[in-house]
Amino acid sequence: MKPVVSQEKPLHWVGSARKDLLAFPGEAVGDFGYALGVVQLGGIPPSAKPWKGEGPGVFEIVEDHRGDTYRVAYMVRFVKAVYVLHCFQKKSPSGIRTARNDVDLVRERLKRAQTDYEVRYGKDN
Repeated sequence: MKPVVSQEKPLHWVGSARKDLLAFPGEAVGDFGYALGVVQLGGIPPSAKPWKGEGPGVFEIVEDHRGDTYRVAYMVRFVKAVYVLHCFQKKSPSGIRTARNDVDLVRERLKRAQTDYEVRYGKDN
């Protein structure tokens, strides 16, 4: 019996997401890099959870490092690619709730990712 090998999906970065991730502490960058690699192979990292308010296929990975919380929002709605939407340090003054500007940025970047995907892969993919 042959082992099933998943096709690795390309990872596309929306806006400043890649630059923002690389500004995180090195250990956090490594953890997120590994988790995104799991996503590219079709898996769900243990630290991933659904991103509230945008429906299925949008997730966030949450990592705590030295008392700070970092998040990466990504989308897996498409067959041929994974989109990293936003990378940020959680600094919400309202406790558990994610800051409104981060929520709005994810929503705006979802639209940009949809447009990019249609240009790259076509509307029917």
